[in-house]
Amino acid sequence: MSWETVIGLEIHAQLSTKSKLFSGGSTEFGAESNTHVDLVDMGLPGVLPVANKEAFYKAIRFGLATGAEINQVSSFDRKNYFYPDLPKGYQITQMTKPIVEKGSIKVSTDDGEKIINITRAHLEEDAGKSIHDLFEGETGVDLNRAGTPLLEIVSEPEISSAKEAVAYFKAVKQLVTFLDICDGNMAQGSMRCDVNVSIKKSGDKKLGTRAELKNINSFKFIEKAINYEIERQIRVIENGGSVVQETRLYDSEKNETRSMRSKEEANDYRYFPCPDLLPVVISDKELKEIKDNLPELPEEKEHRYISEIGLEESEAKIISSSKTMANMFEEASRKTDDTKSVAKWLVGDVSALLNKDNIEIDESNLSPENFGMLIERITDSTISGKIAKSVLEEIWDNGSDVD
Repeated sequence: MSWETVIGLEIHAQLSTKSKLFSGGSTEFGAESNTHVDLVDMGLPGVLPVANKEAFYKAIRFGLATGAEINQVSSFDRKNYFYPDLPKGYQITQMTKPIVEKGSIKVSTDDGEKIINITRAHLEEDAGKSIHDLFEGETGVDLNRAGTPLLEIVSEPEISSAKEAVAYFKAVKQLVTFLDICDGNMAQGSMRCDVNVSIKKSGDKKLGTRAELKNINSFKFIEKAINYEIERQIRVIENGGSVVQETRLYDSEKNETRSMRSKEEANDYRYFPCPDLLPVVISDKELKEIKDNLPELPEEKEHRYISEIGLEESEAKIISSSKTMANMFEEASRKTDDTKSVAKWLVGDVSALLNKDNIEIDESNLSPENFGMLIERITDSTISGKIAKSVLEEIWDNGSDVD
């Protein structure tokens, strides 16, 4: 029997605002526990939330970039549940009137390009963090993260494989970093993903029962978790069982998913309008200003690199795939007239060094000034390509200057 996989992603992107969604608390990462906590974040009685309009502007940028509908009047709801790191006993989110609806993102797959539709993107506050490894037999709570603004981006269930899910997540990460609304640092939790996975018999229109895989923050783990879950669900059904709707966690060490809890529905959370917050109204003037100030997006950069600079399509695609790579290319190109050589070295030797060290280019010792000067020294025949490779490695390892 053949099976089809149906996948939907809920991506949580932490918005790069200086303060939290409903308080003046700092969003700085890595501070000592419970040092960036406002009275609102603590859920103390008598304090009222005030919406951070910059978070709305960043959400709107995402909506415009994905061709979505922008709700110029949006509202907040309370999502009620108990957890130790949620001191209010509810999360403020957008259930009924999200800021963004009905967008789409183009992704590149092994079978060509595919459009993945986005159901909605809504604002909500993050919870705190439970600390289990510092206290023997006890759990601590760090509220620094509580109240941090999140944009939850919900796809339609149109993804059909683990590789396609990874391609979609990469496309979203690429977009939010180019828009400068999220730093995309998955290791620090700036982007996390919940994955809904179900299977159905090939050709069936009715969707199967889904399982939700919670809080995955690695492309590699997303692919592994989905593939395991697909195999698990097929095994359950072919052995005569039924897939249970539930939330599952992925154990990367054992490469398996395990049950966490039965999957809640909306009714379980007792959503109701947040009485402390009025609807937020975005004017036509504000919307136009945000639209007029959108940056050049990856696909636009790629087309410009090909049509105006004359780069090969493969070069343009690699360089425009990362904001840091595109910035390096454009800034280094200002130091030399040989722009095509800048591109060839970037996608060749520099990319090889990046892959070897598994870092982004802005984390390396290579500055645009030094890189541009290196290309210029090759162009004016001051040094050969062979010597240039040695110079590049010296810069890379020790931060030396070209001269």
